[in-house]
Amino acid sequence: MTLLYLVRHGETDWNRARRIQGATDIPLNDLGREQARAAADLLSRRRFDRVVASPLVRAHETGAIIASRLGLPEPTPAPGMVERSYGEAEGLTFQEVEARFPDGTEVPGRESRADLLVRVERSLLEIAREAAGRSVVVATHGAVIRAIVSHVAPDEEVAVGVPIRNGSIHSFEVVDGALALVTFDDPIEVESEAAGRYAFDYQNALEGRGDL
Repeated sequence: MTLLYLVRHGETDWNRARRIQGATDIPLNDLGREQARAAADLLSRRRFDRVVASPLVRAHETGAIIASRLGLPEPTPAPGMVERSYGEAEGLTFQEVEARFPDGTEVPGRESRADLLVRVERSLLEIAREAAGRSVVVATHGAVIRAIVSHVAPDEEVAVGVPIRNGSIHSFEVVDGALALVTFDDPIEVESEAAGRYAFDYQNALEGRGDL
């Protein structure tokens, strides 16, 4: 059995300002680095063989902090794990999104959920094939984790309407070539902060909408 532990990157200044990041490359802030270290400490309670990361700097640095704590090499880049692109909404605050693109308005350049899911699932299964029978940390992004959770566990009660927190850990197993959710907001020995500290719409102003 192959285990994948998906970690959302730590906080950035755009997260704090509630700006849409998407594919825009924004670094961690000091709190984000603390969150990455906290995730690394939790993960150190288990054994891992490899760390991979989205090439965006906020995820790569999160992965690098985790890899250092685990005594593993620098993260291997996984381009398929980059954040969903939000096109012309990137850089806008949630209020600016509502003003410029009210609900029901198409956001030019936004990646569809279907396309996001295809590339993320393909990337995760490739990571799993390369690490068959081992455990891997994957440093990635909120919409990426949401897409795969919603796909493989749409009725998982604890995950419905709960945001993907910065620094949170979500464990999956790969059996017979298929992904399955093990634990949403994995406590790693019941030490992680409880899920649901923020309202779901705090995470991203566009994630609750359809794909117009």
